[in-house]
Amino acid sequence: MTVRTASQLTALFACLTLLVTGCGSAKAGSPVPNGAEAAKYVSAKFSATLDKLGNQFSGTDAKKSVQDTFARFDQQKINSTVSAVQLGRPPSRLSRNHSNLDSNEFLDTFHPANSPVEYMLLGPVYASLAPTHWVSMPYTGGDLNECFWAGSQGLCKMLSTVSDAVDHGRAKTARSAPDGSLELTTDVTLGSFLDNRVVVFPQSILDKITPAMKAQTLAARLVLDAKGRLTEIRLSGLVRGSGHEVELNEHYRLDGTPTENDLPKVPDPADVTVLPDSAAVSDFYARMREIQGR
Repeated sequence: MTVRTASQLTALFACLTLLVTGCGSAKAGSPVPNGAEAAKYVSAKFSATLDKLGNQFSGTDAKKSVQDTFARFDQQKINSTVSAVQLGRPPSRLSRNHSNLDSNEFLDTFHPANSPVEYMLLGPVYASLAPTHWVSMPYTGGDLNECFWAGSQGLCKMLSTVSDAVDHGRAKTARSAPDGSLELTTDVTLGSFLDNRVVVFPQSILDKITPAMKAQTLAARLVLDAKGRLTEIRLSGLVRGSGHEVELNEHYRLDGTPTENDLPKVPDPADVTVLPDSAAVSDFYARMREIQGR
């Protein structure tokens, strides 16, 4: 499987826009070719656009999104929600990563527009990492693609997985709705899902997932609005093999129009532990991984 670069994922977004434009001749509510025709139609649109376009995400479009992650390997579970806001030019960005299994386990990351630092709010599970509720660290994402932002990382990984599937001819249906939106479906392999790190399993679990299990497929569904904007994507399914089960449900969707009220205030300096350099940041994340690995 191929893990795509950030610029290729950007092209994929542009490709989705062209897909809707290319369907402009279809009447509202009519099906775009299904079955084998859909595979050719969708694959051609994706492939041609991926070959030609390389623009990166601008990172300036206002958006508010939610991504739910549910993953189960036998009795071991991951259940979390990332809610994100991007607002302004240049943007302020907020992402809230909260466990749905333990309300004390959360990490909120906030980068005010043009700030040289970004802030992280530590949930009680991570309280031992700093003597204050917040930490700050140098902001190093200014020149990076939007896919590196926590609010878009999961989406980019899901799109890369879908693109793998389309490259291998697994596109199934493309159907327009009366409101001008477009729904696309395809199958994605568990192997591609794992290779693109949509969910990161520990090695102890990965060692138990066999090649035969990786070849099994999950269902993927994408929805674009009448303007060609991706509004929803879901990858889900159940894979069985060698006495094990892998259940996955990854769901990203837009969540209304963001406003300034969706962003927090810059924290009081008295409630912020400063991580001044890369060494301090590396140590912080190493200690965080120890907590997450318990």
